[in-house]
Amino acid sequence: MSAGLAALLDDVAVLARAAAASVDDVGVAAAKAGAKAAGVVIDDAAVTPQYVRGLAAERELPIVKRIAIGSLRNKFLIILPVILLLSEFLPFLLTPLLMIGGAYLCFEGAEKVWEKVAHHDAHGDGDEARVDEKTLVAGAIRTDLILSAEIMVISLNEVANETFWSRLAILAVVAVVMTVLVYGAVGLIVKMDDVGLRLSQLPNKGTASFGRGLVKAMPKVLSALSVIGTAAMLWVGGHILLIGTDELGFHPLYEFVHHMEEAAHDGTGAFGGIVGWLVNTVASAIIGLIVGGLIVAVVTMVLKMRKPKADAAAHPDTASHADTASHADTASHADAAAHTDAAAPADSVSHAATKADGVTPAVAEPTDGHPTEK
Repeated sequence: MSAGLAALLDDVAVLARAAAASVDDVGVAAAKAGAKAAGVVIDDAAVTPQYVRGLAAERELPIVKRIAIGSLRNKFLIILPVILLLSEFLPFLLTPLLMIGGAYLCFEGAEKVWEKVAHHDAHGDGDEARVDEKTLVAGAIRTDLILSAEIMVISLNEVANETFWSRLAILAVVAVVMTVLVYGAVGLIVKMDDVGLRLSQLPNKGTASFGRGLVKAMPKVLSALSVIGTAAMLWVGGHILLIGTDELGFHPLYEFVHHMEEAAHDGTGAFGGIVGWLVNTVASAIIGLIVGGLIVAVVTMVLKMRKPKADAAAHPDTASHADTASHADTASHADAAAHTDAAAPADSVSHAATKADGVTPAVAEPTDGHPTEK
């Protein structure tokens, strides 16, 4: 009995060690996979704060929380099942689907650039835009879907040789860690002005001064993050398209950018890595802006073509009243013309008689029914 129990405990210990080793392997693999996607994580953290600008202070964290929950749903309910199934059965579809998402990011970024250039907000302005939290959160979650998809696909490429269940575990860890990092950072960023306000009220002069400086600096930081977020959309979207076209067999565009990156890297010595990265980033952003601008132009044209039809469908009574008024005016003009034509012959006869006799016809005066005596 004791021997059997000892053997069972040994088996449990072996399984525990294997599980611990497996967990360690998953953790290491997740760390490596996440490191490859670090650039997109930074972009995601830069994009998100712009969605809470203009909100009341007490609504900032609840909105960030709702976006974070939406991000987890994106990763676990949409992205993770889709990319695992595609990688297992239809791996060739991963790149086209990612490129569609990249094109959407280019559209979002180019639209924001157009709004700045044209000095208007395509999504509405004033109080209506500020209080429409549902639309705001939905837009943020759509953008997160694309950025999260790239994070997960990049991570998947790093663990492509693992078994299906290992890939599932690794990507699940990446999904949770990346979401916590991104939206934890976003939460800190949007509440830093509140932290500064608290510090400014402390009795210590140095701390209070630092707090006041933080309060003054945060609007500028958020404005800068808004610009960085828009640029990140264009860069990430353009980079997805650049890599995707190369993987699908169209190499000239990627090779041109790659040669420029290598030339910048080789020609700048110790700063070659940074300069080469900047060249690739700027080139990707330009591609993103061009593609996004074309999509914005097409969408704007389609919306303008559909607007008159939509207005006519939305206000059929207006057209009916216009037609009625038009017919009424036509009838009025016709009646007036008829009366004019009816009066015209009598006048014509009178004038004709005057010319013929040389005498103006006498006009009978009212006699109250008695004949006039001469």
